[in-house]
Amino acid sequence: MSQACRFVLPSLVAIMLAFTACGDDKSEPPAVTEPESVSDSTSAIESTSTTSESTTTSDGTSPADITVSKLTGFTSPTGNIGCIIDRRTVRCDIRERDWKPPPAPAGCQLDYGQGISLSAGEAPDFVCAGDTTADAGQPLPYGQSIAAGLLRCESEESGMSCRDVETGRGFSLAKGGYELF
Repeated sequence: MSQACRFVLPSLVAIMLAFTACGDDKSEPPAVTEPESVSDSTSAIESTSTTSESTTTSDGTSPADITVSKLTGFTSPTGNIGCIIDRRTVRCDIRERDWKPPPAPAGCQLDYGQGISLSAGEAPDFVCAGDTTADAGQPLPYGQSIAAGLLRCESEESGMSCRDVETGRGFSLAKGGYELF
């Protein structure tokens, strides 16, 4: 993700536009609408959700509890982690943490290390942004997962984990630590 992008954004819609626009310019940013929250999109989720205890996806994981097709916001049950996800990108920000992120790149003139983003097919990276996804939506209960396209996040008592199910790349974010994989 290019660290030269400089912006301050007032809404989650602008967040998705900005952090996809700050990418490596490989593709056009997605069409973005106002993000749904997990509970506000129940009827849409019911029509697109797949739940089956015996079914697995091509990578051997079970289907997500919630499947969405447009920008959707959600938080950890504690509210310490807020995320937004669509078919191309997921970003999670954390309010309180007991760890320090790596040093900000020279080109980052905004906040750095408050969040991590992952675009489908790419490696995760820390966010350089003047905005936050902390209040993105309703809580995703522990043990539940949400997916959009190849991206999938799981809410766990230990934190939030998101990954690209095709490449296996992703991140875990928690008050006690983080991992990029």
